[in-house]
Amino acid sequence: MSHDISQVAKKLTAQSIKGFYNPFTHIQFPEKIDMNSWFVSPELISIFGSPEWEALGEEQRKKLSFFEAINFYSLNVHGEKSLLEGLTRRLYESENQDVTDYIHHFIDEENKHMYFFGTFCEKYAGKIYPDRKLVFPREYAPGEEEFLFFIKVFVFEEIVDYYNVTTARDTRVEELSRAINSNHHEDEVRHLAFGRVILNDLFKTHSPQWSAETLNGVRDYIRGYYITTWREYYNPDIYVDVGIEDAYDLASNVFESEKAKAHRAKASRASINYLVKCGILEETFEL
Repeated sequence: MSHDISQVAKKLTAQSIKGFYNPFTHIQFPEKIDMNSWFVSPELISIFGSPEWEALGEEQRKKLSFFEAINFYSLNVHGEKSLLEGLTRRLYESENQDVTDYIHHFIDEENKHMYFFGTFCEKYAGKIYPDRKLVFPREYAPGEEEFLFFIKVFVFEEIVDYYNVTTARDTRVEELSRAINSNHHEDEVRHLAFGRVILNDLFKTHSPQWSAETLNGVRDYIRGYYITTWREYYNPDIYVDVGIEDAYDLASNVFESEKAKAHRAKASRASINYLVKCGILEETFEL
């Protein structure tokens, strides 16, 4: 790993130490929350602007926003679990002690995030939506598995942070939801910085040795992972819980709508442009 990563890791470790907090006292979870509230920004709701959205009354829209938040937090719980597993396996595998030191803080902060997301889901909804991602074992070229792990982290966290920032800044949103999103963004700023630097380094190190077939496969995987990750934001279980009919057809139709495609493009623009800038992707693509 490069000298740049070492310097970035040192800086991020110092920032994590300075911002250290106790998760069990940092955010307070009241016994009850006001269900006549927005729990995510309305514009982030998956069916926002659709005919089905227009047909809902204010109370139903706010109920929908609650279950959209439960889905978003559930995705984060599953994402954090996968991330923690992958980071833990990588502890002390790097020859760079600065990177190892920072991974300890990375793990600590992701564990705290999972506590916040999971507590909200269990306390107020009594459940976490199930994880629908499937992983199939296969063979990898040298460095490919490591790169793909961090690309998954990158894609997932870049999309999540867009939602965090939008919701945290929205004064219409219920206070606890804003606090959870704000806290997550504050820590994720460091994780995103680390992810961008390590991705670029891994790609520069390993891609020159990859065959054209492997490189094309990696790029196809990245595009596919964006789509797979975004599809989880259009979870039919949300619509079932709100009492909207034809939930599965709705999820499929809304996902394919031009309005939804424009939303996904806006939320993904910065991360995709970064991948193009680094040469990891050759061009942008439609979501």
